Amino acid sequence: MAPEIPATTRQWTVSSSDGSEGFDALKFNEVQLASTGDNEVLVKMEAASLNGKYPFAVQNNIVPGSDGAGIVLAVGSRVARFKPGNKVITLFNQEHLGGPINPSASATGLGGARDGTFREFGNFNEQGLVHRPSTLSAIEAAALPHLTAGQWVLTQGTDGVSIFALQFAKAAGAPVIATTGSKEKEETLRKLGADHAREITGGVGVGHVIEVASPTSMRQSINAIKVAGFITIIGFVGGGEHEKEHSFLECLNSLFTARGVLVGNRVQLEDMRRAYEANSEQLRPVIDSQVFGLENPKEAYEHWKTFRQGLHQD
Repeated sequence: MAPEIPATTRQWTVSSSDGSEGFDALKFNEVQLASTGDNEVLVKMEAASLNGKYPFAVQNNIVPGSDGAGIVLAVGSRVARFKPGNKVITLFNQEHLGGPINPSASATGLGGARDGTFREFGNFNEQGLVHRPSTLSAIEAAALPHLTAGQWVLTQGTDGVSIFALQFAKAAGAPVIATTGSKEKEETLRKLGADHAREITGGVGVGHVIEVASPTSMRQSINAIKVAGFITIIGFVGGGEHEKEHSFLECLNSLFTARGVLVGNRVQLEDMRRAYEANSEQLRPVIDSQVFGLENPKEAYEHWKTFRQGLHQD
């Protein structure tokens, strides 16, 4: 029996993106659900995860939320990759299917350029969805990141990107140093596999740093990186808008490579799905014990904001 197709959907929209309204910019409303196009998939959203404020364009009255998981209710006449009942996750940049990011693909981000996941039902182009890992729940799958054995990896703190980096590095056979100033969080990181002590690199330095914080921590990352190592910059956890940035000459002086990373493409997301299915115990998202309903994103953001303030004090 085919599922009933709803006529309307409840959703959140963002009335302004300059920060002047705070959480009051989030507006809850019920709208007519658009018909599903020939190349589109109608998804009933089961879970969505939160993202921070990143320096990317946001359209007026956009539905926020870049990451989510749901169940396919219906497909358009030309859809070949999915059928009703399939469990799916969203691709951050809907048209970044493979290869390096380009300006065109980077302008298709969910929750900024295109309506995102903070809604009951939504139509997505079939190219912007991936089958959910069979080993993960909807809540776990909604939190997935869009991110060499024997080489040391350094992660910072306990935010989502750092935890995922730790788990994937361990799955690849790399020893991991995870930094934190909290004894309680240090124990959590050790349970996740972190090989915590800096000295055990033998004074050579680490081969790869996942930099998620600020210019202050970037100085620490530069001091920790080995010759010919890589610093991957993938976040703004520590803010640092008014801090002095480091010169590109640092790369020459210390002989390392620094690169910015946004999110992965669809090919990489599909590879990650297979990795989760093949390593179901070792690769499992770490989820907060508190889960909020669709009606309560403001409370969810307040809870998350409090948690991130704790991260800054690590």
